Amino acid sequence: MCSNSGGCPWQSKRVSAQTSEAAAPGRVAAFSRILLKLSGEALSGDRDFGIDQERVESLADEIVGVHRLGVEVAIVVGGGNIIRGMDRAAAGMDRATADYAGMLGSVLNALTVQDALERRDAQTRVLSAITVAEVAEPYIRRRAVRHLEKGRIVIFAAGTGNPFFTTDTAAALRALEVGAQAILMAKNEVEGVYDDDPRLDPGATLLPSLTHLEAIERGLKVMDTTALSLCMDNKLPIHVFGLAAGNIRRVVVGERVGTIISTPGGDEGHT
Repeated sequence: MCSNSGGCPWQSKRVSAQTSEAAAPGRVAAFSRILLKLSGEALSGDRDFGIDQERVESLADEIVGVHRLGVEVAIVVGGGNIIRGMDRAAAGMDRATADYAGMLGSVLNALTVQDALERRDAQTRVLSAITVAEVAEPYIRRRAVRHLEKGRIVIFAAGTGNPFFTTDTAAALRALEVGAQAILMAKNEVEGVYDDDPRLDPGATLLPSLTHLEAIERGLKVMDTTALSLCMDNKLPIHVFGLAAGNIRRVVVGERVGTIISTPGGDEGHT
């Protein structure tokens, strides 16, 4: 439950596709194809672990609303709300085994998101990097692109399918493979990228923009270094913003929200 007296923004401001479009008539999407990165924590809401169904339903409302603008949407989901490989490894579990368990956690989250989207009449496909044939298609790049072209929301599960790689790296890799114009990262409890950890330093300053190289050199905890390097080498912009109602749509229609990480010469994807 949200502790503030105004209630939880995801509960009090649920954005349906119809309401969202009515609120901003004539808005045109700044992107034709995006990749949305959802961490496991984004699905757990205020819970310490597991899935907050109210949060999932609200996210589904907004994703479907963005999709109805004509934007092709791919999603990478993490599994940290169920099991986090690095934490388990630190506790003594074999790292590769812990990472595979985390991949299975991301499959569970992908199915949850798929169900919520399809109850809103969206067509979806879950593509998994590990074989779970009964519930998801195997990841094949050409198949993923074709699904997007046909107007289906594609959900990538199980990371890269390899241990020792995070779902951040999976998001960068899949975005490049399917030709997404930007990665959108919705963050819990922060409004973007700060010059220090805002949970430890109340005086931390929000950075409206920076380059991929600056994020790497300054050790800012946006994505892991492998993911940032992939994006830098391919000039793929990353939009980092707070997980609040309406923010995904605001970024998609070109508003400046949170932080944009880009490399000179790339397309920042905003007006």
